[in-house]
Amino acid sequence: MRWTLAATILGSSIAFIDASVVNVALPPIQSDLGGGLAAQQWVVDGYLLTLGSLILVGGSLGDIFGEVRLFVIGVAAFGLASALCAVAPDITTLIVFRGLQGVAGALLTPASLAVITASFEGSERGAAIGTWTAWTGISFVIGPLVGGWLIDVSSWRVIFLINIPIAIATIAMVLLLIPKGSMGGKRVPVDYLGGALCVLGLGGVVYSLIEQPTLGWSHWSVAGGLAAGAACLAGFVAWEMRAPSPMLPLRLFARRNFSVTNVETLAVYGGLSAWGFFLVLFLQQLAGFSPFRAGLATVPVTIVMFFLSSRAGRLSARHGPRLFMALGPLVAGASLAALARMPTHVDYWVDLLLPLLGFAVGLSLTVAPLTTTVLADAGPGDAGIASGVNNAIARVAGLVAIAAVGIAASGGGHKLTAHGFHVAMLIVAALVGLGGVIGAVGIRNPELSAR
Repeated sequence: MRWTLAATILGSSIAFIDASVVNVALPPIQSDLGGGLAAQQWVVDGYLLTLGSLILVGGSLGDIFGEVRLFVIGVAAFGLASALCAVAPDITTLIVFRGLQGVAGALLTPASLAVITASFEGSERGAAIGTWTAWTGISFVIGPLVGGWLIDVSSWRVIFLINIPIAIATIAMVLLLIPKGSMGGKRVPVDYLGGALCVLGLGGVVYSLIEQPTLGWSHWSVAGGLAAGAACLAGFVAWEMRAPSPMLPLRLFARRNFSVTNVETLAVYGGLSAWGFFLVLFLQQLAGFSPFRAGLATVPVTIVMFFLSSRAGRLSARHGPRLFMALGPLVAGASLAALARMPTHVDYWVDLLLPLLGFAVGLSLTVAPLTTTVLADAGPGDAGIASGVNNAIARVAGLVAIAAVGIAASGGGHKLTAHGFHVAMLIVAALVGLGGVIGAVGIRNPELSAR
């Protein structure tokens, strides 16, 4: 069983690392391939768009092809798409290949969860999914450090090439060490219409948010994209309410803690994604950090989370999640607000380290209780789909937040400014803090709910 968990974590990690590792590569990519802030946003959001909107469709495909087989297909496709990203000749091609990476990630991520669900039973299943979620979360945070080092010693293209040996190792581990599971053949409907509406809806909204600083709200493509995106998203919700096999099972949202936790996820992970994107750009483009130093700057967050996350999870299981899901985001948000005053001549030990440590403590108090609450409220029978929904919401939150916060950060221009960064950090702090308010008001401890 431990090889099954190890293989799913290793394979999934490349998808989650790629969601953040590219952040430190954005200035070198811009220098090599051109493009302004909008292009940098698209390099990140092109990946998150297809990943977040198709991840639940990918889960349905596992019932047709088999969870193990689809996991292998997804990992192999991710390695191939990474190789294409590494040789992209221009910024537009890179964005397209990043979208293909997201499609592959949408296959392998839910398939890895399905493998875990099929391999573990009872309480072991919940614990395994919790471990998977914790390690993929850590992968997201360490991405900038790994990427920064690779860029400093080589090129931005290497951050994509490194995925290839990881993919090969994962496939070998799966084929040699874990049971094959279901090989598919089931006649399970796939919600292709729901997936298409989700991609088009999110794509229209994100396009308008990213291009607005350059074109303005009155431009036909911005106004039209926003209207078309909103219409598609409305159609998506309407379709999911009556689809025979919906990609987003809305019935789960009738459960209070599940629903509230996912709304909190939207706020907290939206802030987390925008924080990583704009902080790394600020450190490299305005503070003069190298890619490796920019990635190294966030290491304290990883260290603190490594030591505190499991403890916070155990304490929340003993005392209930409400306190942790309220206090954690409030501490994290207050710490991020301090970054709104950070000068371009950064004194790391004074200007950056202390806010990051506070942010890390708050995030550590939040992540494990949040994941546990989603799984517990959904119940063992829905643990896999519940975790999939929560992960999809987290990716969509980052997708939209990076695009929306970019409007304030750009100030109508084509690049990040110090003032724009400070405004972005205030918005990010407010988003994360809002998650704490949502948790305080909405979450009910299991003991209280049972009374």
